Amino acid sequence: MTHTGTAADHAPRAAQVADDKKFGEESLAPQQTRIMDPWSYLFAWLGGCVSIGTFTVGSGLVGTLNLVQTVLAIAIGCTVIGVALMINGRAGHKYGIPFMVQARSAYGFSGTRLPALVRSVPAIVWYGFQSWIGAGALNLVAETMFGYSNIWAFFIGFQFLQIGLSVLGFHGIKWLENIGAVFIIGALVYMFFSVIGRYGDQISTNLIQAEGTWGAPFWGATMLFLGVYSTMMLNVSDYSRELQHKVGSGRQVAIYANSILPATLFMGLIGLMVSSATGEVDPIRVFASAVDNKVLLVVTLLFIAFAQVTTNILNNVVPPAYAMMDVFNLSFRSAAVIVGLLAFATFPWMLVRDESAAGLGLFIQTYSAFLGPIFAILVVDYYVIRRQTLDLDKLYDAAGPYRGINPAAVIATGVGVVVALIFSGISWYASLIPAGLSYYLLMQYLPSARRFRD
Repeated sequence: MTHTGTAADHAPRAAQVADDKKFGEESLAPQQTRIMDPWSYLFAWLGGCVSIGTFTVGSGLVGTLNLVQTVLAIAIGCTVIGVALMINGRAGHKYGIPFMVQARSAYGFSGTRLPALVRSVPAIVWYGFQSWIGAGALNLVAETMFGYSNIWAFFIGFQFLQIGLSVLGFHGIKWLENIGAVFIIGALVYMFFSVIGRYGDQISTNLIQAEGTWGAPFWGATMLFLGVYSTMMLNVSDYSRELQHKVGSGRQVAIYANSILPATLFMGLIGLMVSSATGEVDPIRVFASAVDNKVLLVVTLLFIAFAQVTTNILNNVVPPAYAMMDVFNLSFRSAAVIVGLLAFATFPWMLVRDESAAGLGLFIQTYSAFLGPIFAILVVDYYVIRRQTLDLDKLYDAAGPYRGINPAAVIATGVGVVVALIFSGISWYASLIPAGLSYYLLMQYLPSARRFRD
């Protein structure tokens, strides 16, 4: 029998569910307590999307696109992001299930380790990268105010601070993002106009009057800005399961667009403008050079450090932590601590070098080549194969029809990855149709996939 209700209809049979989720009490069970209202959800995404990676992507476009083309590339990328988040987040919002459970109907209980690995690696890399940036900001504050400089001490301390905050779970995320979002945007607006005031002539010459291109590099740029968030498109159900049921699909798209676009626009354009004027790529040195007032510099750097906390806790801790909970049967708190420790091993000090900007873009293109196919398979599975109706009992039955690995999903993922790597400049876009179509056909005609379809 197929069950069609919400998570509340199936919670007793599907898994254990807490009636009142407390701080740090996260589980893979269908979510009953929805703690995010529309405004909290918007602030969470707003604070969680101030990514220094976006700054670096903007810096990498110097000499390729002009200012107008960059704005349009960001707008197109963010529009695609908003729609994609709503589409793939429907299952989590309706049934209260996280990404690791949503993927079981397509990949199988054991097969979900593939999307878990693909999602977790970029999260941990970004976690380390942004922690180093935040530590650099704090180090510069200490150097400016007290003449003390020790980047390694600040990096270790900053990382353990984030680990401590991350174990608070979504309750902690909610208050952290609500407090931080407004201040972060204020700092970005201030930085944006400071950069224009300081480097206006160079920006006019190098960006406004530049010819740029509307060809493949332009569409590649839309994918790079999209690629920074392509990880979240995969596991958006981890967040949408916390959103109140009454928030409809149209309003969700508006929330995603109105939170991601401002953060991406400011960070991307600041990176583009400053790098075009100075040739500087390191964001901390950029901020230091753009602000003359000592007090404002300190405030700005503190906001930048705080922005790394809000982004890491939401986007780079929750996904790999949930993956570890599923694969290794850990508690959320234990998983969050392990994720934080793994971020030390990403060698983030290597990623902030000037010569690493191009490599970071290649990294985004590469992991997007894997994320795009998985996204397409999840969408086809939920909307075409399951017709937006999931059987939660099967999703939580490790010995049921979703046991093991679904070969259709694995093969389709491989097809999508190959096509994406061939068209690496637009890897995420290129992978969608081959992966989605392959998965649909394999689910129809591959005998070993029949039990997943039936």
